[in-house]
Amino acid sequence: MALQPRSGGTRHSRFQAVRERLEGFDPGGGWRLWLYEFLLFGFKQAWACLFGAMLLFLLLATFLFYPDDAPLHRYDFLTLAALGIQVGMLVLKLETLEEAKVILIFHVVGTVMELFKTAVGSWIYPEAAILRIGGVPLFSGFMYAAVGSYIARVWRIFDFRFTHYPPHWATWLLAAAVYVNFFAHHWTVDIRYALFAATALLFWRTRVYFRNWREHRWMPLLVGFGLVALFIWFAENIATFARAWTYPGQEDGWQMVSLAKFGSWYLLMLISFVLVALMQPIRAPDQ
Repeated sequence: MALQPRSGGTRHSRFQAVRERLEGFDPGGGWRLWLYEFLLFGFKQAWACLFGAMLLFLLLATFLFYPDDAPLHRYDFLTLAALGIQVGMLVLKLETLEEAKVILIFHVVGTVMELFKTAVGSWIYPEAAILRIGGVPLFSGFMYAAVGSYIARVWRIFDFRFTHYPPHWATWLLAAAVYVNFFAHHWTVDIRYALFAATALLFWRTRVYFRNWREHRWMPLLVGFGLVALFIWFAENIATFARAWTYPGQEDGWQMVSLAKFGSWYLLMLISFVLVALMQPIRAPDQ
């Protein structure tokens, strides 16, 4: 099922023209094609991760090199830098306005969760900041926004299509239940295992089709959720090493983040995906 590159448009980022040229190139067959598709896949994924990768780089670089006697708190610098990255990506047309809207939504959703979780002691931000709400520095919302940014960008870059996608109302109810459980489990029973089961039941037949070069390939959507959650867990280990925040037990020295957090990120991935699906079309593969 060969697809031709789509024409550009006002909603596309500057990357659109680059992507169309790369997709239009024919490397030949055999090992050349395999190598080209591998490199193209990596390039597209790197582009989709651009916002999150830049933020993660800043977390690590400021941890290693930010001066202790700087007049601006490190956390405040991170907030201003993240905002500058966002504005710069829009001005340079490295990101579309629709993707920026997704980032704003995730910033709000993430900040609300951060305010609650820090209040109950799930984690803390150990450094001082002026640009904060309660004990939550404002740069923290951008970390959630990076997840939303990635999903929105990878959806468009790989031209996602779906088969056996569940009814929208069911996905909304499940995402709402996941979000509520992040708060409610502190007072009531934690139903995360029931939510895992509900996610598997709802999406077990769903395939996501993605176009890397010219043909759509597919994988089970649940596998895609798991892979993205795993990479977020890896990024979280880097961020806690850089003391962007600390979990209980990390106060006296860094330790790897518990694998239980992988499950939390898996559920957060579901919320992220459903929110992006409100703005992106759920399209079937071309016949």
